[in-house]
Amino acid sequence: MTETDEDFARHNARMKKVQAARERMQAKRTLERGLLIVHTGNGKGKSSSAFGMAIRSLGWGMKVGIVQYVKGSWETGEKNFFQANPDLLTFEVMGEGFTWDTQDRARDIDAARAAWERSKELILDPAYDFIILDELNIVLRQDTLPIDEIVAFLKDRPLTKHICITGRNAKPELIELADLVTEFEEVKHPFKAGFKAQKGVEY
Repeated sequence: MTETDEDFARHNARMKKVQAARERMQAKRTLERGLLIVHTGNGKGKSSSAFGMAIRSLGWGMKVGIVQYVKGSWETGEKNFFQANPDLLTFEVMGEGFTWDTQDRARDIDAARAAWERSKELILDPAYDFIILDELNIVLRQDTLPIDEIVAFLKDRPLTKHICITGRNAKPELIELADLVTEFEEVKHPFKAGFKAQKGVEY
C-alpha cells in the first residue's frame, strides 16, 4: 500500500495530539525518590535486567553495589567483568550455590545472613545510589531468611537510593511493598529443547 500526502498529514496530526497528551501526563508526575524494584517470574532475564540498570546508573555517575545471594559459587560473565573492574562498582559474592548443591541448610542460613548484613550496610551507606540484591527472592522463598525482618527493614530504608531485588517466586509481602514489580514470563527456552546453558546468554 502506497501512502499519500493525505495519509501522512493525518498521521502527523494524530502524533501531535499524542505528543500533547503525553506532555500533559508527564507534567502530573512530580514524585521523585528511591524506588524499590522487584524482578520475579519464571522467565530468564531478571538478573540480566538488573545488571543493565546497574550499567545505566554507572553511566550517570551513580555509585552501585551488588550483593549476590546464590550464584556466588558459579563463574559468570558478570562476575568476571565486575571483579576485574572493581573501580566501577562494589560487587559482593556472598552465595555458595543452590541448596541442592550445598546440601547443608545451616551453611545456607549462615551465607544468607552474612549476605543480608552486608546488604544492609550498603543500603544504609549514603555513598551508594543503586543497590542490587541478586536472587534474594530465592532465599526468601526457601525461608532461609525471615521475610518479616526484610520487609521491616525495607519499609524504613533510606529513600535516597534505588534497590532492585531479583529472583523467582517473590513473596507477596515484598511485592506489596515494592514500587515497581516486573514478572518475567517464559515463552520459550532452549533448555527444554536439550540445550545446555550458553555462555554470555545465561551466565
